[in-house]
Formats: sequence, C-alpha cells, structure tokens
Amino acid sequence: MTTTLAGAGPRLWAPARHRPFRLLWLGQSLSLLGDGFSVVAFSWITLGLTGSTLTLGYVLAFQAVPRALLTLVGGTLGDSWSTRTLMIASSWARAALMTVVGLTGLTGHLTVWMLCVAAALFGAVDAFFQPARVSILPSVVDESLLTPANALLGAGSRTAAVVGPAVGGLVIALTRAPVAFLVDAVCFVLCGWCVSRIGPRARTQGPVARKTEAAAGKAEPAADTVAERPPSLGARIREGVVFTLRDPRLRTIVALDTAVNFCYAGPFTVGFATLADQVLRGGSATLGVLNGSLAAGAMLGTLVGGAVGGTPRVGLLVAALAGWLGAGMAVLGLVHSTAGVVATVLAMGFAIGFQGVFGLSWIQRNIPKDVLGRVIAVDMVLGYAAAPLSLIACGALARVDTLALFGAVAAVLALTGLAVLGSREVRRMR
Repeated sequence: MTTTLAGAGPRLWAPARHRPFRLLWLGQSLSLLGDGFSVVAFSWITLGLTGSTLTLGYVLAFQAVPRALLTLVGGTLGDSWSTRTLMIASSWARAALMTVVGLTGLTGHLTVWMLCVAAALFGAVDAFFQPARVSILPSVVDESLLTPANALLGAGSRTAAVVGPAVGGLVIALTRAPVAFLVDAVCFVLCGWCVSRIGPRARTQGPVARKTEAAAGKAEPAADTVAERPPSLGARIREGVVFTLRDPRLRTIVALDTAVNFCYAGPFTVGFATLADQVLRGGSATLGVLNGSLAAGAMLGTLVGGAVGGTPRVGLLVAALAGWLGAGMAVLGLVHSTAGVVATVLAMGFAIGFQGVFGLSWIQRNIPKDVLGRVIAVDMVLGYAAAPLSLIACGALARVDTLALFGAVAAVLALTGLAVLGSREVRRMR
C-alpha cells in the first residue's frame, strides 16, 4: 500500500513528460476556455441588444441544437479521417467566426439575427471538435497512460469551465462585449496551433479493418473486379449506433452517462437554485458555494482517480457511482443545513470525477479505433438529449418541493445501479 501511495504522484504526472500530450492538454484547455468565453459573450451581447431573456434562450438554442445534431457526424468522420485534422479545422473555423462577430460588434452593425446565425455555425463546427478531442488520446499516449492522461485532461477541462466564464465576464466589464469574441478567437487560434504541433503516430487498426484486409489477402484487386463502394455517411453512423447498443458493457456505460447527465443538468441547476433560495435562504452567494463545491469535488476525484491508476472493476464502479449519487440526492432532499448540503455536494462531485476517469479510459482502451469516435459521439448525443429533459422535469418537480425533485432523481439513480448489478458481464468489466 505504501508503495502504491508513494507512486501516486509520479503516476499522475507521467503523461505530462510527453510533448504530444502536453500540446493536446494545452490545446484542449484553450478550446474549452474559448467555449466558456463564447457563452458569456453571446449571452451578454444578446441581453445588451434586446434586454430579453427569451431572445437569449433562442440564441443559445441556435448554438446547442446544431451541436447535438452534428456530433454523430463529427464522430463518424473522426473514425475515417484524421482526428487531429478535424480538431485543427474546427479550431481555426471557430476562430475566424469569432473574429467576424467581434469586429462586426465593434463597428456597431451586429444584429440579433446575425448572432443567431453565428451561434448556429459555432455549434455546428464545435460538433466536429468534441468527439475528436476524446478519441484522439489513444493515438497520443500509450495504453498504460490512458487513466492518468484522462485525469489531467479532465482537470484542465474543469478548470477551463470555471475560469472561462469568469475571465470572459471580466474582459466584458473592462472593455466592451465584442472584445470577448476577439479574445475567444485568439484561444481557438492557439488551440489549433497546439494540435497542429502534435506529431502523427501510426493509427492502430481495429478488428473491422484487419478483418477486411485479411479477407482481401492484402492483394491488389483484379483488373476486372469492380471496387466495392465505401459505405455512406448514414450507414457508418448506423453502424456506430448499432455497435454501441449491441455490446452490453457499452450499453451500461452509455446508460449511466445518460442517467448522470439527466441527474446532473436539472438537479445541479434548477435544484441548486431552489435549495439556495427557498431552503437554505442564502441567495446567490450560497448558489455560488454549491457550484464551487461540486466543481472542487469533481476536480479532486479526477486527480485522485488518475493518481490511483490501475484497472479496477469498472462495472462495479459504475454501480457504486449510481448508488452514491442516488444517496446524495436523497440527502439533498432531506437535509436543510448549508454545511450538510455542501459536504454532500463535495462527495457527489468527487464520485463523478473519480469514476469518469476510469469509465472513459475503459472505452478508449477496449473499443476498436475504427468505431471509437462514433461510440463517443453516441454517448455525447444522449447526454445532450438528456439535459433539456432534465431541466424541464426538475423545473416541474421544484414547484412541488425539493424533496420531490431530489427524491425522484434518487429513484432513477437507484434503479440504474440495480440494473448495472444485474449483469454478470458488466460486473466483471475491467
């Protein structure tokens, strides 16, 4: 045990010794920092132009819907094209778009319809970056470093998610709202540059590609043989969805991720706001403490997961996470003290961060590279779909009381955990 603990620090930082990983970490962090800037910039300038929160909702929806619809396309292209090229192209396209929006805003010609178009284009281009940033990792670090690498990437992304909106708000306060778009563009330019400096490594072929080559005998096609048409984009998307749904282990990981997203979006936004205002009576300051506690717990769990390393029983971790979050939701519905709620939120965040490192590493380690992007995209799309449903459901339940809101979510998580434990194959996952 002493040896394990003594090696935890070096094990966590081992991926950072490799230059390609450092470039990936910096590029991804800059991109997510830019995403945080864009949310604040779009929100502030829309409210400044219209003063309407309804219009703001339309603008943000214009960004979210194309991202959700095109993520499967992005993941599918990443399985046949270079994920590195997709990340570079997406970063520089977003940089160009933000530059145009920022300069248009500074000249005073920016309108609401322009913002809607820009938001839609941003979401569409971003859909090609998100699956690629996850599926590229196995081609950057060795398999033995996937867990600590995911931990460091997760820590960077969580930091960027907090720092991005805060710095974006500061830039707007000190200058003008359109300037935030220009700073945003710089982040995306630097992201593209970092990713472009990652040296290409040989792409490992998955079973599908190897089987195809074996059947062909690696021989040149005969002159009179008609070359078989490559499958269409739609066919490749269907292949990825079917691959994900047929594997019981993948179904479990994806189902839990969807359940966690459902139980994350509503309870940790509508639920936190209701707790802070109506139960704890602490106002916006308490809401900030709750969000900060969740982020801090997730950051700590991510780093601890990377430091521990190894290949634990991921299926049991999945079930434990569902049970732990379910218990936490029940506590949030019953406990009315700020200290108790903060401690519970910290523990829940820790569990999310800890399990997330191992779950993602399991997917990257076990899924063939020629379908990895599509599997990740399916997981992301289901999460995107779960979030608005969660917000609507929790908004309705919050009108009853917080116990109804958190109790219903706790029941969903408890059923998810029991379903996971019901599969022997899933329980034995490593």
